[in-house]
Amino acid sequence: MSLSTASLSEFLASHPSVIRIALTRVRGSSPRNEGTEMFVTSQALWGTIGGGQLEYLAIDAARHMLRDGTLQRDLDMPLGPEIGQCCGGRVEMRLTRMRASDKRAAQDRAHQTDAALPHVYVLGAGHVGRALANLFQHMPVNCVLIDTRPEEIALNTANVETRISALPEADIWNAPAGSAFIVLTHDHALDFLLTSAALERGDAAYVGMIGSATKRAKFKNWAHNNCDGQTTRHLNCPIGASGSRDKRPSVIAAFVAAEVMAELTSETAAAAPQWAPESPISGSQQGREGRLA
Repeated sequence: MSLSTASLSEFLASHPSVIRIALTRVRGSSPRNEGTEMFVTSQALWGTIGGGQLEYLAIDAARHMLRDGTLQRDLDMPLGPEIGQCCGGRVEMRLTRMRASDKRAAQDRAHQTDAALPHVYVLGAGHVGRALANLFQHMPVNCVLIDTRPEEIALNTANVETRISALPEADIWNAPAGSAFIVLTHDHALDFLLTSAALERGDAAYVGMIGSATKRAKFKNWAHNNCDGQTTRHLNCPIGASGSRDKRPSVIAAFVAAEVMAELTSETAAAAPQWAPESPISGSQQGREGRLA
């Protein structure tokens, strides 16, 4: 169970009266897609439908339902001057008081969403690898941090899967199709081996290797001589190079994570499940979370 799914389960279990807000139809520009849901109690929130006045008004309507006992309500909101937003679209939503079966269904959807998340393999648990894990733990991916060195894995504090692997290329071979692979081990020869294994799959969403333009050229020559002329056309190296020359691990990780997420979401964003993996937030924060349309 992921951190977000566990958080939702705990939230629903600890609040007997919960209103589910679900976007049922979206027309034009909107901060979230159809199918997005959030959960509201008298004092707390879980998830977001996009923030701003849209969310503020939906939360207010949900809490009115909790006070007056209404079981279901439909809202149709234009995202324009009427509510102080300028998206220009229109959102329809359904607000429902949740029964026990509704809570179980919400948890089932969360589990299904978790199972469908893309995998990101961070191969190397050094400073940059651990910084990447710290970022990916908050993103809609299943992150796996792999290293041959137990002492480096032990330094990880992120809530991601960790593996001490004597044969990390086997983890690459057994990864699901569409996975992302970020290679940044302590050994250039191992980097070359793992990068070649990731490229050889032919179905990776992203393959990146830490290093310089010189390292890329050396890998290209190595792959040509040792891997039947393997192409480097789909290799990202240097990784995260488009953003900054700053070499601090946290900064490198930020640009690499952005690069990977851009690749993972470029084709699938419209079809991706839209439940929001968020932690519960207090009532004092209502309407302030998420993006303003």
